[in-house]
Amino acid sequence: MHTRYFAVPALLASAALALSGCSAETTASADGAASDLKIVATTTQVADFTRNVVGDARGVDLTQLIQPNQSAHSYDPSAADLTALGAADVLVINGVGLEKWLDDAIAASGFDGVTIDTDEGIAISQVGAGEGQMNDQHTDEEADVHTDVAEDEHAHEGGDPHIWTNVQNVETIVATIAAGLASADAGNAVTFESNATAYTARLNDLDEWIRTNVDTVPESERLLVSNHDSLGYFTAAYHIDYVGSVIPSFDDNAEPSAAEIDSLVAAIAATGVTSVFSEASLSPKTAETIATEAGVTVYSGDDALYVDSLGPNGSAGDTYIKAQLHNATLMLDSWGVTPSALPADLQ
Repeated sequence: MHTRYFAVPALLASAALALSGCSAETTASADGAASDLKIVATTTQVADFTRNVVGDARGVDLTQLIQPNQSAHSYDPSAADLTALGAADVLVINGVGLEKWLDDAIAASGFDGVTIDTDEGIAISQVGAGEGQMNDQHTDEEADVHTDVAEDEHAHEGGDPHIWTNVQNVETIVATIAAGLASADAGNAVTFESNATAYTARLNDLDEWIRTNVDTVPESERLLVSNHDSLGYFTAAYHIDYVGSVIPSFDDNAEPSAAEIDSLVAAIAATGVTSVFSEASLSPKTAETIATEAGVTVYSGDDALYVDSLGPNGSAGDTYIKAQLHNATLMLDSWGVTPSALPADLQ
C-alpha cells in the first residue's frame, strides 16, 4: 500500500456543491448516516471489489469514478470526479499504469489521503499474451525472471495492467483492499475482514468452476481470439492458447494495421480458431470484419466479453463474478462445451 500526500486547495470543499450534478457515481453509507470514511475507487472492477469488502460497514461512502463501458485507458475525470477525489480519505486503484490520467487528477484535486494500490503482491506480466505467457510452457528459469521483473515497482508501469482477469489475482487484490481499509478505519476492521473472507470464498468457487469446465476441453482446442490484448492473465491461469487479438496492444485505443489484421486472419486459419470475441466496451466492427474474412463466428452484442469494463446495472456483466461467468460460458460455448451447474453461492 502506497501513501501519497498532496496539498489540498482551500476552495475545493465549496466546489462540491456546484458540481454535484456531474458524473461520479456515489454509494451512500449503509446506515444513511454521515460518512466517516470516504473512499474513491477508479475502475469498475476495483469499485466492485471494494464494494464487496465494505458491504454493510457503517459510516463508509464509496465513489466509483469510471462508469460501465468506459475505457480506463482513455478516461477523462469530470469536475465532480475531481471533487470526490479531493474529499476522499482513501483512493483504491488498479495500478500497473492502467490509470495514466491519475497523477494529473490527484494534482488537480488535491487528494492527500491513502492510496491502496491493488497490484501489490501480483506477478506482473511484461509481455503481451501473443508474445508468451508465464504458464507451463515456460521454463522455471523464465518464470523466475518474469517474477523478479514483476517485483520491481517501476516495472509495473509498463506491464500488462489487466490483472483482474485471473480470479486468483483478485483474491490477492481483495486481501490488499481489506487490509488497507482496516488500517484507514479501525472501527470497521472486523467487518471489512469478514466481508473479504466471504467474498474470497465465492471467488474461490468461481475459479474452481472455470478451471473444472475448461479442463474438459483438450488443450489443443482451447484457442482464443479477443478484441484487444487484455486476457493474458486469464489465458495463462487456465492454460488457454491466446492466438491473438484484433488490437495487438494492452491499450484498447490502439488501431491495428492492415498487416496486423492479415496476420491475425492467417493465424486463425492456421490454428483452427472457430470464433472471434468482441468486448462490450469496444466497437465490434473490426472483430466482425476479421471474423468474416476468416470465415469464423464472431461473438458480439449481448455475447461480447466484459473485460476492460463491467457492464451497466441489469446486464450480464454488472459485477465481476457475473462478468467472469458470462465470459467463461461464452468461451466454453465456442469450444462446444455445456458448462456444469453453478455452485449455490454463485447463482
